[in-house]
Amino acid sequence: MTETVGSTATPDRGSAEDEQGESLSRRDRKRANKAAGNGKKQRGERKNVFARIGLFYRQIIAELRKVVWPSRSDLTTYTTVVIVFVVVIMALVYGLDTGFAELAKLIFG
Repeated sequence: MTETVGSTATPDRGSAEDEQGESLSRRDRKRANKAAGNGKKQRGERKNVFARIGLFYRQIIAELRKVVWPSRSDLTTYTTVVIVFVVVIMALVYGLDTGFAELAKLIFG
């Protein structure tokens, strides 16, 4: 489980510990969830497909709102760094390839 605050993948309570800090057993957690009304639904009480799709898209939108989008200047900087890095690596590979080709010509004639 992730420890991210506010993530849809984490329970509201956080870790499964009681007030004294002792770990609860799986059975005790199930009982506590059932008593709080957080138990799993019975087999016949499953939401229909449209409700599940709607929930899925609402969760996507909620997660996208948490994204820190880069500014235009940040995006320009990141793009420039990537392009420069790729050009440098291309030059390095070209140089090594040319060097090894010349070395092979000298060795094998």
